[in-house]
Amino acid sequence: MSGTPDPRTQIAGLVFAVLLLDPDLVVAEANPASEEMLGRSAHRLVGSLIYDVLMIDDERITRRPPDDAAPLVARGVAVRTGGGERRVNLSISPLATHPGWRVMTLSDAGQEEMGEGDRSAALAAPAVLAHEIKNPLAAIRGAGQLVARKLDAKDRPLADMIAGEVDRIASLIDRMQRLGAVGAEPNEAFNLHEAVRGALATMRAAGTEGVAIVEEFDPSLPAVLGSRGALEQVVINLVANARDACSGRENAEVTVRTRYVSGLIYNAIRPGRSVRLPIELTVSDNGPGIEPALREHVFEPFVSSKKSGQGLGLALVRRLVRDMEGRIAHERDDRAGLTHFRIHLPVAKQG
Repeated sequence: MSGTPDPRTQIAGLVFAVLLLDPDLVVAEANPASEEMLGRSAHRLVGSLIYDVLMIDDERITRRPPDDAAPLVARGVAVRTGGGERRVNLSISPLATHPGWRVMTLSDAGQEEMGEGDRSAALAAPAVLAHEIKNPLAAIRGAGQLVARKLDAKDRPLADMIAGEVDRIASLIDRMQRLGAVGAEPNEAFNLHEAVRGALATMRAAGTEGVAIVEEFDPSLPAVLGSRGALEQVVINLVANARDACSGRENAEVTVRTRYVSGLIYNAIRPGRSVRLPIELTVSDNGPGIEPALREHVFEPFVSSKKSGQGLGLALVRRLVRDMEGRIAHERDDRAGLTHFRIHLPVAKQG
């Protein structure tokens, strides 16, 4: 490839929101990531006063004079948009060639980072433990098969569930061993709802502890590209965390929702290309939320707000979603009292 890249095409492919603001702080241009960030289409954003579509509670920003031309960078800013409440990293840069004009960028402060950080190296420890765990698992599976032969037909599904869950644990251990590795499972087309329902069946069998699990699925979704086994593990981890977060509260509820992000496009930058991620899977709970100090680090290994937590579950979730070329983000909507984990996945090619 030769020649100069088209700037507008490059900006459209960025994973974070980019907005061009005129001297009156009116939106003149908005890239596709802005649509998701601000909860409305680019057509509706253009011509709007930025602070009509982006409510900011941080006085470092709201107290700036409108004609302040100094650059600004702020991390973890609480904002309200058409998509709800969230925390973002924000920058405002003046355009030297056009006095008064600025470029604003917004990125999700709870969004996964493309790099995993130095602590991934410490994940070698679970890999060592995995080897020792697999041996008793094999014994449990063998004993379960022997018991199944002696059961009546009506009770055999329970033995099958034992064998299935042992296989799931073994598969999970394999993934844990790969958590710090470079390779990933091969991706293929699969039915998202079948995977989610399989995961929820496991959760219900394990016990929901009085927490209602609500399914809100869009039945028209096309097949997604990824790993069904990995997606089931992702949903189990997220729903288990959500259940634990709201267990014991009045009207405790976990909602699993799917939808096609109509009119909006997520672009996940991968080496040499961008990937559209229009399939959204959200796990929400009405618990108290993750401690504010931990929210920006929830996907990092060994970070947990649970007293007995190891801090590996969400690190594994991030890795599995990333291996499917997807995206995951954490959001806390304090006004609605809801915590959301949103996953975006690519659509499988037809034929």
